[in-house]
Amino acid sequence: MSASLLSRYLPRAVELIESWQRQWPAFETASVLEVDEADLDRVLGEYATRLQGNYPFFHPLYAGQMLKPPHPAAVVAYVAAMLVNPNNHALDGGPPTSEMEKEVVRMLLGLFGYPPDGIGHLTSGGTVANLEALWVSRELTSGAAVAFSSEAHYTHARMCGLLGVPTVEIPCRPNGEMDVSALEAALSEGSVGTVVATAGTTGGGSVDDIPAILNLKSYYGFRLHVDAAYGGFFNVLADGPSPLSEESAQRFAAISASDSVVVDPHKHGLQPYGCGAILHRDPRIGSVYRHDSPYTYFTSDDFHLGEISLECSRPGAAAGALWMTLQLLPLERERGIGPVLSSTLRAAQSFASRVGSSRELVLLRKPTLDIVNYYPAAERASAVDRLSRAVFKQLMESEPPVYLSLLKVDSRLLRDVLPDVPIASVLRSVLMKPEHEAVTGQLVEAVEAAVRKLSADG
Repeated sequence: MSASLLSRYLPRAVELIESWQRQWPAFETASVLEVDEADLDRVLGEYATRLQGNYPFFHPLYAGQMLKPPHPAAVVAYVAAMLVNPNNHALDGGPPTSEMEKEVVRMLLGLFGYPPDGIGHLTSGGTVANLEALWVSRELTSGAAVAFSSEAHYTHARMCGLLGVPTVEIPCRPNGEMDVSALEAALSEGSVGTVVATAGTTGGGSVDDIPAILNLKSYYGFRLHVDAAYGGFFNVLADGPSPLSEESAQRFAAISASDSVVVDPHKHGLQPYGCGAILHRDPRIGSVYRHDSPYTYFTSDDFHLGEISLECSRPGAAAGALWMTLQLLPLERERGIGPVLSSTLRAAQSFASRVGSSRELVLLRKPTLDIVNYYPAAERASAVDRLSRAVFKQLMESEPPVYLSLLKVDSRLLRDVLPDVPIASVLRSVLMKPEHEAVTGQLVEAVEAAVRKLSADG
């Protein structure tokens, strides 16, 4: 994050809000809210010390989980709105940020090729957004079963349990995509009312074959929900030349024919946590949410976002931060968000290419997006598991530290490896920062060196 930008614009944001506040009659702040500045200095120092216990999510040597800092513009916008503290549930809780949310929802509808009269809103994250999609499906399918892949996010099984909806887990192919033939077999039994396709699995970044699933939808008539919480923003690259493969571009473009889609701006949308979004293609879905409140929705006859949301109070600051970010970095392939994502794709492709030519490492599968799965070369799955865990630990303790993550996989997916244990841990690198493109060689070399040292030590 650019410290110079923040040091210049955060004070300006505070000044702008203070100027707005001065438009109102002066009043005396309640003394019970006052704190001693010496105490504030002391506690702030302790707070800063505690925050130093975080891993360096901002640094390219951190390639562990799906974490990175928000864009400075988002921080400035969030702080400015947070000083007002609007609530986007109803218009009287935040008229300006509610309008900004409607604007960014229209942008997101356009990103996925949904009609401009589609509906949606921001959420606290993908979990709640997916809950809403599954709840709508339950209401519209009389509680029929929900099918999702074995590599889909665990939230779907959890939320279906919360909703009391039966589930059908569909096995995946070795590349991490849902097995469409297995899906058709499940559909033929007649119990499935909703299929969840994943556009960017969190384990490996795989994208399900959405065009093939749509072909089944035309015959079986189920609802199709797309969980694009992680990968959704890559759709900006689907309309022309980019590092995104043609096959993946076609799959992202096919989301336009789905019934609903979830995307997380707090991942590739450069936003602070938490900022997710749920979008519905058909505006008539709003009738499913219909409810009334005895003390809201009075200040305006216009549409209130709370009328199509399961969540009630929601931070207007999240909408303001996303709106400001997309004004500066629009959802376009050749400028704005597009070049950022092209860089992360190139980083993953370069990383995978280096692993592919390595003597110490083996690529588990070719990356679809910007997550790479790979493992130390070994003869037995148990050795792969042991070495992967040891590499993960050793690199975090190295100087400078290098941060990876681990992924548990079926040991039968490991090529030329004896599956002497059913599950083995492999290494996982999430290269979601554009700065990763410049350090892929350094990252792979660090992993190779760790494997060599561990192998030599026995």
